[in-house]
Amino acid sequence: MSVLSRPHFRDEAAAFEHVEGMLWPYGPVCHHCGSMEKPYKLVGVRTKASKKNPNGIERHGLYKCRDCKGQFTVRMGTVLEESHLPLTIWLQAIHLMCSSKKGISAHQLHRTLEITYKAAWFLAHRIREAMRSGDFSPMGGNGKTVEVDETYIGRLAGTPVKRGGGAHKNSVVTLVERGGRARSFHVDTARIGTVMPIVRANIAKESALMTDEAGMYRRVGQEFASHDVVTHSKDEYVRYEGEKTVHTNTVEGFYSIFKRGMKGVYQHCGEQHLHRYLAEFDFRYSNRSAMGIEDNVRSLIALKGAAGKRLTYRA
Repeated sequence: MSVLSRPHFRDEAAAFEHVEGMLWPYGPVCHHCGSMEKPYKLVGVRTKASKKNPNGIERHGLYKCRDCKGQFTVRMGTVLEESHLPLTIWLQAIHLMCSSKKGISAHQLHRTLEITYKAAWFLAHRIREAMRSGDFSPMGGNGKTVEVDETYIGRLAGTPVKRGGGAHKNSVVTLVERGGRARSFHVDTARIGTVMPIVRANIAKESALMTDEAGMYRRVGQEFASHDVVTHSKDEYVRYEGEKTVHTNTVEGFYSIFKRGMKGVYQHCGEQHLHRYLAEFDFRYSNRSAMGIEDNVRSLIALKGAAGKRLTYRA
């Protein structure tokens, strides 16, 4: 039986129960005043009649607060707020994006979910916002290794195409903890002035740092427990020093997945949206099967991440 045949993917009432169970583990919370003093459910309330729906549509998951008398649903205060799409469509889209290793295009969502392309595009961006991690605690730590590298993708608007180098492309810096999470940054240029503050702020000083031979890592590398370098220009990609394995293959593997998704699935990404795609790939990598997190759990983590975030068309 298909995963998408589960009740919360097909039935709107079940979908609300599923989301409420994730976002309200201790019961309904009034969006307006924050009260949990026994809000009561409004049953049988329908939207206004229209040509398409002469009897209106039943409003599932609607509550009323006994304190402030305001009405609210679990959608409020999340990326799902003010969306006209059924909650079942949202849950299907979240599952599809979380279970597709290299992503799923808005055109594919539009065809699969039978919604407009405009709705699918905005839906995908709101889900990426839910995937964005608010955890900026230092990566690595005592006995752990963090790899750092930079890559270039796409093309900066208004810049001529040049042979070699990445001056005309978007610059990305990624930190990957071996056996752990990834954290990526879209930067103006991959130079000392932009990369050093990122490395300092996001990696614990007790960590072992591993990079390629780029000179911008030389000074900041002295601030960590150790700093090892692989010289790619001399065809060195891995080096064994006793029990230590020196390489940046982990972060290169992350870039391999990222670029295959960006070029093979999404094909084009505007500079202003690149940080959202990075958040999507960071999320799936940091919650991957190798860490014991499968599709269903990954979808639940993304759903929890929807709380407290908003994304409007102007954002």
